[in-house]
Amino acid sequence: MESFNVHILGCGSALPTLKHNASSQIVEIRGKLFMIDCGEGTQIALRRSRIAFARLSTVFLSHLHGDHCLGMIGMISTFGLLGRTSPLRIYAPAEFEPMLRSQLEMFCHGLEFEVDFHAVDTTKQAVIYEDKSLTVESIPLEHRVPCCGFLFREKPALPHIRREMIDFYKIPVSQINNIKNGVDWTTDDGEIIPNSRLVKPAEPPRSYAYCSDTRYMPTLHEIVKNVNLLYHESTYANDQLHNAEKYFHTTAEQAAMVARDAQVGKLLLGHYSARYEDEQVLLEESRKIFSETYLSDEKMAVEVK
Repeated sequence: MESFNVHILGCGSALPTLKHNASSQIVEIRGKLFMIDCGEGTQIALRRSRIAFARLSTVFLSHLHGDHCLGMIGMISTFGLLGRTSPLRIYAPAEFEPMLRSQLEMFCHGLEFEVDFHAVDTTKQAVIYEDKSLTVESIPLEHRVPCCGFLFREKPALPHIRREMIDFYKIPVSQINNIKNGVDWTTDDGEIIPNSRLVKPAEPPRSYAYCSDTRYMPTLHEIVKNVNLLYHESTYANDQLHNAEKYFHTTAEQAAMVARDAQVGKLLLGHYSARYEDEQVLLEESRKIFSETYLSDEKMAVEVK
């Protein structure tokens, strides 16, 4: 099975602390690297995680609060210093483009690569990125500014060849792709060998949903139904429910309710308020509702499975 991992670069909220960086993640899927959010400190976190800058092709920004996007221009500048030539795609709310172009003009003269901006409508669930192996959908969220999450889905893979059957029926290599695509095989004697005898099913496609920042959305589970891994903000514990409602954030208990109702495989908590020196209280609160809850932390790499 090919790689599908989520690398946590930052899981704190707006107020900087010595314990957590501002929000940022790398989604590594089938050898490709995608970044979600780019708060301050992201470059240093990338260095510490030993993730190669040059392999990063695409950045998705959920919204225009500083703890999710202030590291962007610095990272682009570093790419320039490193001699990058391949394009960098950025998917973000439309309001980010004029700011980005202004910053590029001021700080990033002479870049040898293209910064390719794509505006995202945060009010709609839609496929915003697609290649031969995956899609990325926007997830409308409810925050104080336009905001969306992101849903990464693998495309179904072709079935695996049963090598012993291919050898037994002396099927030429030139026909392997046809077999994978569902074609039966006819022997020299006219016997039809059903495709199901020649292949075995591929592994089920995997999926990952990133939901930060948002207030509790009772219907969110419908969009992230059955994902293998859900990252959901859990800025507060229940004792701070009034702040969660005031600032359009979510408690750990509410994040667990989304995970439970969506029947996800695993829940990752993150975007912790700086008030918590120990996030164990968030973990305990969430596990009362959804047992497969885990705390995200910097330098953590979580396999999607």
